[in-house]
Amino acid sequence: MAEPVILDVDTGVDDACALLLAALHPGLDLRAVTCVGGNAPLADVVRNTLTVLEACGADTVPVAAGASHPLLERPVDARHVHGDDGMADLGWPAPRRSVDARHAVELLRETIEAAADAGASVTVVPLAPMTNIALLARMYPESFARIGRIAFMGGGAMVSNATASAEFNVFHDPEATAVVLDASVDHEVPVTMYGLDVFYGPQVTLAEADELAALDDHGPGALAAGLVRFMSGRFRSDAMTIGDAGTVAMLIDPGAVRTERLPVRVELSGTWTRGRTIVDTRDWSGDMEHDPHGLAHAQVDVALEIDGPRVARLWLDTIKGVR
Repeated sequence: MAEPVILDVDTGVDDACALLLAALHPGLDLRAVTCVGGNAPLADVVRNTLTVLEACGADTVPVAAGASHPLLERPVDARHVHGDDGMADLGWPAPRRSVDARHAVELLRETIEAAADAGASVTVVPLAPMTNIALLARMYPESFARIGRIAFMGGGAMVSNATASAEFNVFHDPEATAVVLDASVDHEVPVTMYGLDVFYGPQVTLAEADELAALDDHGPGALAAGLVRFMSGRFRSDAMTIGDAGTVAMLIDPGAVRTERLPVRVELSGTWTRGRTIVDTRDWSGDMEHDPHGLAHAQVDVALEIDGPRVARLWLDTIKGVR
């Protein structure tokens, strides 16, 4: 049976790559998509998300708008990376359908509850700042407790990008990530962290983009090719990472990623380190005498190694319809 999933996105070139995979792969049942401000302002995120799903023919998947601002921080965006419209400035026409009338938190709650009532547990896949998921945890803790698992893109054990210490999604709303990790402990929801340690591993080349472009004129192939070409040009490379798509690929092919269960907490107050995911990689012998903090309560399956070519091939084959 296909695994029921909800994606929470700030689409975003790499979120678009993840949406393509989630919407097209038969091993996943994309139940809903929720949007949050992050890579681009919320209105752009919603438009981009609807555009990707329309290109995939996934017109029945509900899309809802959520938080436009972090819980405490001022919003920032990454349009300098993703383009003025947040998704590669491809000039695609506006999507034909409208966003769902529900708030993203309500769509999350109702989708999780409906699946659980039917005997299925939903995997929630946050690929963005976790503001919407934190609001769900605070507003509807009983619904949060019914999540099957959370697999999020964010953080890093050894790598950062937004600052010298922090990855963008966590940096954008560190309180939200901290709330979600705490709630996962309280409600025993398993969490997997797909961070920057593996994020850059899956690469798609310009030659492979040409193969995708030949598939269609205005469908998933053309869209995927445009995304690859834009980011390759942005970084002056003949290849680009598919980024967030690796988080989705990990659900389909867990053997492509090596994880290790480790204590994780989020730095909320450091002058130079706010937003850092503190991944405790120490080999504990039981001596806690010199550590006033102890182990973090959240035990997270942290992705540390990835078979990049294997994940890239999964993404390419899915868009090409290869089974």
